Amino acid sequence: MSTDATITVRDVVDVLESAYPLSWAEDWDRVGFVLGERDATVGRVLLAVDPTLAIAREAVAHDCELLITHHPLLLRGASFLPADDGKGAVVTSLLRAGTALWCGHTNVDRSTRGTVGAWIDVLALQDARPLVPGKEGEAAGHGSRLFGLGAVGELERPTTVGELAETVAGIVPRTARGIAFTGAADRPVRRIAVCPGAGDSFLEAAAAAGVDAYITSDLRHHPALEHVEGAADTARVPALIDVAHAASEALWLPLAHDLLTDALPGLEVRVSAQVTDPWSGRLG
Repeated sequence: MSTDATITVRDVVDVLESAYPLSWAEDWDRVGFVLGERDATVGRVLLAVDPTLAIAREAVAHDCELLITHHPLLLRGASFLPADDGKGAVVTSLLRAGTALWCGHTNVDRSTRGTVGAWIDVLALQDARPLVPGKEGEAAGHGSRLFGLGAVGELERPTTVGELAETVAGIVPRTARGIAFTGAADRPVRRIAVCPGAGDSFLEAAAAAGVDAYITSDLRHHPALEHVEGAADTARVPALIDVAHAASEALWLPLAHDLLTDALPGLEVRVSAQVTDPWSGRLG
């Protein structure tokens, strides 16, 4: 951190990349400092899940010198960023206002102070272990530890699929799609797996872990149906609880808020209340 009372973008980025080392990210990911000047002074930052145009405009409207999001802006790359393009408008809006951008993703997902840690805490999982074991990585700071992708653990008390889905609905931001689950609502649940973000690639890992239910996002029809139909006795495969992607990762935002306010006293940290799930309505 700076030696005087002034906080710079570099100071904030250093805290973020100490807690969430960039080396923890998947090779395909695009995490880190995206836009802006590292030595610019910062007094106010905005935290959000997605770097949408509405979020960028919120950061500018509140005079935030730095926007921090969980998802990358340019995950798939871009060769052209004109202001009449969605991502180009984000870049143009932020640069015109002098607002920098830092994006995390799978490096945050693997941290005990990231998305997986948030779910372990909010569900009070006992004896939690990674759903997908963590890869080797450098040590982190600020109380962050490399954990892995997703978690498996025991709930403090037995519940049911329906009650667990209702609990999850009360934890995450409200979305048009709500919370979906498979099977009977009264099916008993004690041991669960959770993977914030898209987790249908880990269906086999959840089944192998012997859990009663698996909470994740973006479950596609065929993988979910094949999972549910994986045994003649449906009680032999975990029930599925599907959460909107952005909502499942929004639980990280309060942890990031506390990380930054603890490490950088005097920094004003706002958490966006906008829900960036793309679906705005539902009928039927």
